Amino acid sequence: MTAALKLDHRENHLLHQLMRTASELMTPDRLAAIQPSRVSASRAFMNQAVRERWQIKCKRFDIDERARGTALYLIEAGGYRFSFPVYSFEPSPEGRSGRIIGRAWDMMGALIEGEISSEDLETTRRELPKLYEGRATPGTLTWCRSNRSARFFDYALDALSSGRQPEVAPLGKTCYLMRNTGLDGNGTFGTRSFLTLERGHPLRWSLAAQMLSAYMMRVFAQDLLNHLARLRSPKAVPMAEELARYLGVGNGSALGLMLFVNNHPRLIDRWIFIREEALARAKMLRPNSDGGEVGQLIALLRKAIQFRREDRVVYEAFTKSDVVADNLEIALQEAELLFTRYARQQKTPELPFAELCRTLQGRIHDEALETLHSLLIELVPDVADELVQTLVVDEEETIRPEMNVRRLREIVHNDYAWAFRMDLHSERSRRYVWYKSQTAEEPRRGPREELGQVVNLGLDLPRLIIRLDADLATSDPEGSVARFLLAHPRHRAIITRVQALAGLTYHSVHADIMSEDFVPAHITRLLNVGIHGIDKARDFLNRNLRGVLFHGAPTAQDLIKGDSNTQWFYPAEPVL
Repeated sequence: MTAALKLDHRENHLLHQLMRTASELMTPDRLAAIQPSRVSASRAFMNQAVRERWQIKCKRFDIDERARGTALYLIEAGGYRFSFPVYSFEPSPEGRSGRIIGRAWDMMGALIEGEISSEDLETTRRELPKLYEGRATPGTLTWCRSNRSARFFDYALDALSSGRQPEVAPLGKTCYLMRNTGLDGNGTFGTRSFLTLERGHPLRWSLAAQMLSAYMMRVFAQDLLNHLARLRSPKAVPMAEELARYLGVGNGSALGLMLFVNNHPRLIDRWIFIREEALARAKMLRPNSDGGEVGQLIALLRKAIQFRREDRVVYEAFTKSDVVADNLEIALQEAELLFTRYARQQKTPELPFAELCRTLQGRIHDEALETLHSLLIELVPDVADELVQTLVVDEEETIRPEMNVRRLREIVHNDYAWAFRMDLHSERSRRYVWYKSQTAEEPRRGPREELGQVVNLGLDLPRLIIRLDADLATSDPEGSVARFLLAHPRHRAIITRVQALAGLTYHSVHADIMSEDFVPAHITRLLNVGIHGIDKARDFLNRNLRGVLFHGAPTAQDLIKGDSNTQWFYPAEPVL
């Protein structure tokens, strides 16, 4: 444990008192309210690149006026070198889709350790379009693909070609030029498993390699835009630096993320745990006598309010940005009152930030409160950055056959008490099943009565728990799990999960995902917004989400010049 993370016994006790319980946090609507923070993957990755002064250089850009050709980038990161070849294509509606069924893309790329050879460059060009039938070259970490946001890319291209900057207002409706349509790695297609990355590897922590690949999509999109403008007209101008920072890379996600959450409980637990620990450590802060840390929070709140006021995205089911901004104004007022008390040297609470959060609980919208939580984490940057590096998670689950039935049942009732309080028998509660579309090869959710006999891919966790407990109740409490499974082999998978996750706090969503009342977009939003760090996430049909990564992030040129910072998020609209 590093110095930034060390606590004495008393501090450790206080830390755990300030961390929220699973019953407070693991309901779908509460998880959906979590906002991007310093420990979200995209922000953590970008901050690491800023701290370590990563260098991204374009070594080749052989692309014609129709966007056909090859580009190659080299990345110097934390003492390591990576190649990022890009294969660019002329946009075509044929076979083009933002979904997994797509068979044509505007760009395909790969993140590869070391400098790529000419042979591997051609092998990757040949294998990438095959997807699941393809095979990555040695040292490949990810394969990726993306499409232009055609309307906004073309609008920006027309403007730059004519010698002027595009207006911010139209671009502000999406805030990106290209949208990610696939990031694959960790063994897929023969890529390198992330757990094999050695200690000290800059991309060792979970999702780091995917985030670098997504960032490179942004780099390429802007390079391509400027390149095509130059080819089109001699009077073309490059995109303004302020606008280049403002635009990120788009991302779309759908129901498959529910299955990801079910299949990666250790990762979910670890990420939520480190966010809660970082937040609790911020709540433990005792500001200096001048209230300097309170002043920092006030500045961050004002930044977040302006960002929300300028938001041009139209939201359907999610809370509108002006509502969140109004609620953040209440938090700002309370923070300013606290700052005044420091300025006047009046008595303040022992833990002022913890008290601030407590007094606002229930008074402001959950999304506003979670925004405040994310901003508080910025007051403990070293702690947050160190915690991110602990996101190296071995997700293998093993059974413990020697455990006795009594102990297993204790774990079931302690860790899954929420399941026993649910309605699991009404028609409404069991209306849906999760299945794989035969035509689109995508996870979907549909009414049981309309689908007939399909394999239910969803983890019916509460019912599995209830059925397990019913059989445990009739078994010898001193008997072993091994003997129990001889009589009840159908429980092997759920017992393995229960035992493997015992002692963890935030591993499972407290929900019946088969129920008519369950909203899948809540969990998609947790992954997209909270864990990945996507801004301006908007919903479609309560299932699909689209948003923007690296909104306001430093550009590759900023990293080279070293004039970037780690509080680049919530960008104000540029004035050009």
